[in-house]
Amino acid sequence: MNANEVMSISPIVPVIAIEDEKDALPLAKALSEGGINIMEITLRTEAGLKAISIISEKMPSMNVGAGTVCNEEDLIASKNAGAKFVFSPGISQELIQASKKHQITLIPGVSTASEVMLAQNNGFYHCKLFPAVVSGGVEALKSFKGPFSKMRFCPTGGVSLSNLNEFLALDNVLCVGGSWIVPKDAIKANDFNKITMLSKEALMKIN
Repeated sequence: MNANEVMSISPIVPVIAIEDEKDALPLAKALSEGGINIMEITLRTEAGLKAISIISEKMPSMNVGAGTVCNEEDLIASKNAGAKFVFSPGISQELIQASKKHQITLIPGVSTASEVMLAQNNGFYHCKLFPAVVSGGVEALKSFKGPFSKMRFCPTGGVSLSNLNEFLALDNVLCVGGSWIVPKDAIKANDFNKITMLSKEALMKIN
């Protein structure tokens, strides 16, 4: 699965920090029932890799990838756990080389023109804009369009139900990433129906 395919699965990519691996499968099912068949499970928690492994094995219809991948070690661990792709908060030569060496799709994070150039010059035309709103949001993406016409983005960080259409209306945005549709309190309370409802609500809100 290449980066364009990953970023075209759904207009919304849920960014999820799973505290307990037992929540992985119910969460994947809740998102799927809500119409979203992609998950970015971050490596911010100890349960992250195990959650990826569980979903990859028991629900292969869900496109599960890893987030917060910061180095080659993270990338290898994510691939071994069954991640179909990895998102990084930033970009580095280490990650660029590791993704090619280990043959896993990397969607690196960028926030400046120099970082976009680094991505483009290494053959990466699909990036995460992170942190999106702090880095200039919609206006930054409009500015990138001129010099970087081939680049496509997934803005993440500060994206919500209230502003997602502003991002998705841009030609160089394929999808947005966000955690608002997977609130921690709902996961903790095993209220997976709420996550299905929030997923449907978000998809219906898209113009």
